[in-house]
Amino acid sequence: MGQMADFLSGQMLDDTHDERYRQKIARLLVTEKGYPKSEIRAGRTIRIEVEGRTAQLPLTFTVVRETHTVMLIHYGPGSLTTRHRPALALGRLVAPHQVPRVVVTNGETADILAGDTGRLLGQGLGQIPSRRQLQRALANWQWRPVPAARAAMAARIVMAYEVDDRCPCDTDVCVWPAAPKQ
Repeated sequence: MGQMADFLSGQMLDDTHDERYRQKIARLLVTEKGYPKSEIRAGRTIRIEVEGRTAQLPLTFTVVRETHTVMLIHYGPGSLTTRHRPALALGRLVAPHQVPRVVVTNGETADILAGDTGRLLGQGLGQIPSRRQLQRALANWQWRPVPAARAAMAARIVMAYEVDDRCPCDTDVCVWPAAPKQ
């Protein structure tokens, strides 16, 4: 399909259907939802370790205000419901605190979830909170660390859904097997 310019950075990217949806979401965040480009992180990766196995996978977008990650946006084609659990789990791993809002999207629609409870807060791309709405919603948010046991369970969920169950042709996820036992 060729190349396309990344909306956030201007860098040239491979023009794929998935990338077109990611660019659509980035434009929506900036032009309609009021987030400055400087608060949107794209291209970050997260490293997950479970029982000696390690995997590194990409994050679609994180939104950072000051020193806190306030929203995680998890893109994937197809059904949104099947992506709720791994997206919520990622929201417990991408920062030292619980990410307050988790958005699951396929580029055509979105589910907006409370990061701490998983409660569905809205549906549709238009329901992704604006910068101002999110700021108001988080006025009294308690920035608590994720307990170690909960983070360990979140890592297992991510490993199961995003690594072990990924499409075999997915080249975005790197996996290192567990070291042999001595």
